[in-house]
Amino acid sequence: MNTIKGDALPQLPSSTLNNVLAGRLSGLHIQQTGTRPGTDDATFLIRGRSSFNSSQAPLVLVDGVARDFVDMDLNEIEGISVLKDAASLAWYGMNAANGVIYVTTKRGSASKTKVTFDVQGGLQTPVNLISPLNSFNYATLFNEAQVNDGNTPQYNQTVLDAYRDGTDPFKYPNVNFPNLFIKKSAPVQRYVATVSGGNSFAKYFTHVSFFNQDGLYGGGENISYNANTNFKRYNFRTNLDIRVNKSLDVALDVGGRVNDLRYPRDGNGGFLSAVFGTPSNAFPIYNADGTYGGSALFRNNPLGMIQARGNRTDLYRTLLATLNVKQKLNFITEGLSANVFYTYDVTGLYQSGFDESYEVYQLENDGSYTRFGNQSPIAYSNSVFNSNIRANEFWGGFDYIRGFGKHNVNFSTRFQRAVSAAPGRLDNKTEQLANRLSYNYKQKYFADFIATYGSSENFLPGNRAGWFPAISAGWIVTEENFLKTFKALDYFKLRGSYGIVGNDALSTSRKFAYRNYFSRGGTQTFFGTGYSNVPSTYEQELGNPLLTWERAKKASLGFDAYMFKQVVSISADYFQENREKLLTTDLLPRIIGQNLVAVNEGEASFKGVEGTINIRKTFNKVTVGLFGNYTYVKSQADALNEPANIPSYQRNIGKPIGGVDVGGSVTKSFLIAEGLFQSQAEIDAAPVQRFSALVKPGDIRYRDMNNDKVIDNLDFVTTDYTNIPTSYFGFGTSINYKNFDFSALFQGVGGRTIQINDLVNAGSNNTGYINQFSVDRWTPETSATAAYPRLTLANRGNNVQNSTFWLRSGDFIKLKHAEIGYTISPQVLKKLKLSSMRVYVSGFNLLTFDDLDLPIDAEIPEAGYNSSYPYLRTYSLGLNLKF
Repeated sequence: MNTIKGDALPQLPSSTLNNVLAGRLSGLHIQQTGTRPGTDDATFLIRGRSSFNSSQAPLVLVDGVARDFVDMDLNEIEGISVLKDAASLAWYGMNAANGVIYVTTKRGSASKTKVTFDVQGGLQTPVNLISPLNSFNYATLFNEAQVNDGNTPQYNQTVLDAYRDGTDPFKYPNVNFPNLFIKKSAPVQRYVATVSGGNSFAKYFTHVSFFNQDGLYGGGENISYNANTNFKRYNFRTNLDIRVNKSLDVALDVGGRVNDLRYPRDGNGGFLSAVFGTPSNAFPIYNADGTYGGSALFRNNPLGMIQARGNRTDLYRTLLATLNVKQKLNFITEGLSANVFYTYDVTGLYQSGFDESYEVYQLENDGSYTRFGNQSPIAYSNSVFNSNIRANEFWGGFDYIRGFGKHNVNFSTRFQRAVSAAPGRLDNKTEQLANRLSYNYKQKYFADFIATYGSSENFLPGNRAGWFPAISAGWIVTEENFLKTFKALDYFKLRGSYGIVGNDALSTSRKFAYRNYFSRGGTQTFFGTGYSNVPSTYEQELGNPLLTWERAKKASLGFDAYMFKQVVSISADYFQENREKLLTTDLLPRIIGQNLVAVNEGEASFKGVEGTINIRKTFNKVTVGLFGNYTYVKSQADALNEPANIPSYQRNIGKPIGGVDVGGSVTKSFLIAEGLFQSQAEIDAAPVQRFSALVKPGDIRYRDMNNDKVIDNLDFVTTDYTNIPTSYFGFGTSINYKNFDFSALFQGVGGRTIQINDLVNAGSNNTGYINQFSVDRWTPETSATAAYPRLTLANRGNNVQNSTFWLRSGDFIKLKHAEIGYTISPQVLKKLKLSSMRVYVSGFNLLTFDDLDLPIDAEIPEAGYNSSYPYLRTYSLGLNLKF
C-alpha cells in the first residue's frame, strides 16, 4: 500500500483530481484521455492490465464507500492510498481484482477553530495545436493528389495566384480557422474555504469551494447566450463526529457538488471538427454582403456554430450522506465494539439550452449567392432531472481489538449490501461478508488472515458467490538483537502476501449474459386463417448459464526501510498475478447462425517490480528533498480460445494484454511495413498488394508473412505493441530555504506505442485528406526524405491499413508540475492577525521530452487535432491564508 497525504498534493486549479496524482504513487498508472473543461478525463491502472475482456478500472472508495473522487476538491482530502496486495484487497472480495484507490476525507479535531482560505487564478494555454495549410499550399497539394490519380487538377493557375496574392478574400478566401476560433488562453479560478475544530463532545470539518474553467472557443457571441464551453463546480462537505457518551460515537458526513457544464449546441466535437477540419479555402467567414460564408460541401461555419446555433448546459447535482455509529461493547468483553453505517447518494441531471439555426451562402462565379440551410429563431428547451442515479450502501459488523501481554489481536467482520438504481435499467446489487484476523507478537511478527464471501447478481445462482481468502505476514527485522548494532539502519520490515480476489465486471453485451437474448420486431410473418402479420421474435444471442466472475491469484514480497536517522526511506515489491476464468468466446462453428457464446476459459498473468525512495536532509538553513518511484510490469495472455488453423504469427497467446488505440478501438494486429515503393520495378517484383486497385511508387510496401506472393489479411501480425506502458515513474524535488520553497515533479512512461494514422490521414474526399502533414509526402523529388506516402484521393486503401508504418513511440517524460512559494514572516502575520500566509506561482504540464517526429502530445496524440480539445498548459498564482 502506498499513501500520499492531501496536504502533499499541489494546490492546482484543476477540474479533476485525475492528473494531480500522476507520477506520485508507485504502481498507479494514470493515462490522461481528455482535456476539455469539465471532462479532463483519465484512466487508472494499478500494476498494469491483467484481463483482456473485462473492466480494468480499480475500485474507488471514499471513506469506505464506493464513490467517484475525481470531482472532489483537493482540500477535502486527508489522504489517498493505493491498495495492491492480496491481503488488503481480499477484504473487498469480488470487486477488488483491479486494486483499490482509497480516499479519506478530512475531519475535525479537539482544538480551537481553524479557518483556511485558498485562492488560485491562472491561465490555460493550448499546446501542439494544428497548424493548417494556407489556401495556396492546400490547393497546390490537392492538385497533386488529383494528378496522382490521373485526373485534371481542380485549381488552375489563376486561382492559385489569387490564393497566393489574397487580393479577393471573398472569392478566394484564405482563412486560418484555428487562429480565429481557438483563443491563445482561457482563465481558470479556484476558491476554497474550510473551518475545522471541536472539543471532547463534537468535532467538525466544513468545506466549501468554487471552481471556474473557461473554454478556448472564440470568434463571436450571441447576446442571448454564450456557446463557449465552460465548467463550474461547487463543492461542499461537513464531517461531524459526536461523542454521545464514553461508549457511543456517531459520525454524520454530508457532502455534495454541483457541476455546471456548458458547450456548443453541436457539441464540442462538432465545433472542433469544423475548426480543425475545414480547409482554408472552403469559404470566407463573412461574405461581402455580411452573410455567413459556406458551400455545398462545407455548411458548418464555425462563427455560425458559436454565434447562431445555440448551446447546451448539463447541470449535475449530487448529494452524498453517510451515517456511522460505533458502540463499544466492553460490558461483554473488553475491546469489543459494533459498527454500523449507512449511505445514501443521489445524482440528478438537469439539461437545458438554446436552439436556433443559421443559413450559409456560397458565392457563385456570376456574383450571385446560393443559400444552404434555413434560419430559425431562438428557442429554449430543458429537461428536468434527466438520468437520476441513486445509490445506497449498508455495512454492519463487529470489531475486537485486545492485547494479551506480548500478543495483540484484531478481528473485524462486516456484512455489506449495496444497491444502485437509475431510470431505464435494472438495479445493481452486491452483497458480501468480510472477515479479517490480525495478530502480532511483540510488535515484531505480524500475520493477517482474510476471508470474504461475496456474491454478484450478474450470474446464475450457484455461480454468483465465492470465497476470497488471503494471508499476509510481516517481520520487523530491526527489532532483532543481531541488527541492533547496525546503526545506519533505523527500520527494516519484510512482508509478503498471497490471496484470491475477484472481478464481476465482465465486458458482455448485456447485464445478464447467462440468459438467452430475444428481440421482437423487424421482419413480420403472416400467420393464421386471417393471414394477418405479427411481429417476429428471434433469438439474437445465446446465453451461458455457467458464466462466473474472474479469479485473480495475487502474490507479493517486499520490504520497507528507513536509514541514516530516517533521512532515507525505501520501499520495494516484487509482485505477480495469475488471472483465471477470463471471458473469451467458445469455438463453435459459425453455422449456428449466432454470435459466439461467452465462456470463462481465458487466462492471463503479469509480474513486475516497483519501488519508492524518499530522501530528506537539512543543511544549515536549506532543506532538500528528493523522491522517486518506479514500476515495471509485463503481462501476457496465457489461454484464450483461438482457432487451431491460424498462423503462429497471428496468435495472441504469449502476447501482452492490450493493444494500440486506433480510431477509438484497440488492436495489436498490424501489417509489417518495409518502407515506401520507390519505383514501378520494385512494385512489379514485390508480392501483389490487394488493399488498393492500383499501387504506385510512393505507396507503403508490406511484408509477405506467409510467402504466398500476395499481401492480404493473412499477412497481419499479432504484435507486442500496446498503449499500456511496461514502465511508469515519477521523480522530483522539494527545496526550502528560509521563507522560500520550491518543488517540481517529473512524470514519465516507457514501453508504450501510439499510432498516427488517424492524424496524418485525417479528412475526407471533400478535403482531399490534405493537412499540415501532407507537406512531407512522397514525390519523385523527395523520395529519399519523404516521411509519408504519396497523395491520392482515389486509391487510399493500401496506405491507410493498420501497419507498423504509422506506429510511434509513446514514451515521454513530462515536467508535470513546478511551484515556487514564499511564506510571510511571523512578525508581519501578527499584525494581520493571521497564523499563516503563503503566496506561490505554479505551472502544470510545463515541458515534454519525447522521441516523436511530429508536433503532437505523446500522451494524447489527438489533442488539438480532428475533433479533440487541445492539450493544456496551466500557469497560476495562488494565496493561502490560515486564521
